Amino acid sequence: MKTISLSLLAAISISSCATGPNAQTGSVIGALGGAAVGGIIGNQSGRGLEGALIGGGLGALGGNAIGNSQDQRNSQYNNGYQNNGYQQQQRRPAGYYQNGQPYY
Repeated sequence: MKTISLSLLAAISISSCATGPNAQTGSVIGALGGAAVGGIIGNQSGRGLEGALIGGGLGALGGNAIGNSQDQRNSQYNNGYQNNGYQQQQRRPAGYYQNGQPYY
């Protein structure tokens, strides 16, 4: 079990993590949820701390991946929306010339 824990810890430490806002939030939430679930499952076999460590590491990686995916989707949406001519144009009420001057 120590070999698995050390291998998991090494994999987590050398893997690159995305740094977007959703990726960071996902990492924290995933780590907390994974540690809780891993602790509960590990407690059933008498190794609650090891289960919490493994669950926290896997949860952090999973949460980071999901958050990074959301960050990329948001970036693509925002870039495509602005660069493809879909910008919302300001509309003038009726009774205005093109230069913005009202006519009476």
